[in-house]
Amino acid sequence: LYDPQSRLAVGKDAQAASFPFSGVFLWENFISEEEEKELICAMDQDVWKESQSGRRKQVSIFDNHINKINRIAFCCLKIYSHKLVLRMYQESTLAGFQPVEQCNLDYHPERGAAIDPHLDDSWLWGERLVTINMLSDTTLTMSLEQGLPELGLTGEVHVAVHLPRRCLVVLYGEARHIWKHAIHRKDIHVRRVCSTYRELSAEFLPGGQQADLGAQLLNIALNFQGSPV
Repeated sequence: LYDPQSRLAVGKDAQAASFPFSGVFLWENFISEEEEKELICAMDQDVWKESQSGRRKQVSIFDNHINKINRIAFCCLKIYSHKLVLRMYQESTLAGFQPVEQCNLDYHPERGAAIDPHLDDSWLWGERLVTINMLSDTTLTMSLEQGLPELGLTGEVHVAVHLPRRCLVVLYGEARHIWKHAIHRKDIHVRRVCSTYRELSAEFLPGGQQADLGAQLLNIALNFQGSPV
């Protein structure tokens, strides 16, 4: 259970430098081996849908592309997530975390599964992205296109974050909003399944312009009686 304070960055020209890197929190052994088996078994009883870049997907809300919410697409989080969300509250980094979406992703090397560098939407989704990593270790690659000129690193910079099997990782702050994150094909050696939980942005929380809608969505999601769509 730790919050990394420094990382080794590698620039496009293969230069490397150590520097403070905040915004990544890692909780090793967040779930037990038995819990991992139970979670995978429960997920595999539901339908996996083909997604992008060789992945398969189960999600509690349809993707939002045009800044409009399809309320019919929302459903409760799965019952097996209830105890996991309660466990998250033990960590101060996740104080007040109320997930409204759960996205399960299935990666397999034979499908060339990966996810390209990206920033998660910040209009709908809030400050913290929480992921549970299952079935295998992998590497989360953070990237910064503009480089770190103050460290003499020009061009795109990459930081590798090792994700042990059964860990929980949280991205927040600069790691959430400035650095892109990705899982590369070369880092998927055997099947990997992850569950990512997202909270609502300030616009949908008390005091926000769409607070009433946010309250409705949370009320639906946190019944923990849903199934993926």
